[in-house]
Amino acid sequence: MQKMFTTQLSGLFNRIMDKEAYSIEDGARLLAQASAGEGVIYIKGFGEMEGVVIEATHGQEALQNVQVLKDPTELKATDRVLLFTRFSDDQEANQLAEQLQENDIPFVAVSGIKKVDSQQLQDLADVHINTYVIKPLIPNEDGERVGFPSLLGGLYIYTSIKFVLDEILSEY
Repeated sequence: MQKMFTTQLSGLFNRIMDKEAYSIEDGARLLAQASAGEGVIYIKGFGEMEGVVIEATHGQEALQNVQVLKDPTELKATDRVLLFTRFSDDQEANQLAEQLQENDIPFVAVSGIKKVDSQQLQDLADVHINTYVIKPLIPNEDGERVGFPSLLGGLYIYTSIKFVLDEILSEY
């Protein structure tokens, strides 16, 4: 089972790299606007995706010029926001996204896109990056699917954004 999970996880990372490379680059460019100017990059994770926030703020290679988003009413026009949530229909994340959009605060959102009729994160975000994690990856012995790597997908995307962002800022 572990080998099958590793194979599926590798496939997930390759899918993200192949299909989301432009969005990752666009997201990094949007965030670079804050770092290159007088703004701050704020980060917010919902649910298990708070793990990405911990990595971005306290990890071995923490993101520079980043703060945890606590009060969106204190954001300035020069600030940028990076949101992580499991699914694109997350109500709390969408409420924050609507608030950011109403206040003209550009933001990048990362989530697995669910096919539902309601407004979703990818409709609100300036840049949306799909994790492609919407169901567990492998079947277990009982036929149920297990292995839901939303945080791993989020961390992979965060790290990819950070690589591009660091490259942009080193040229600046």
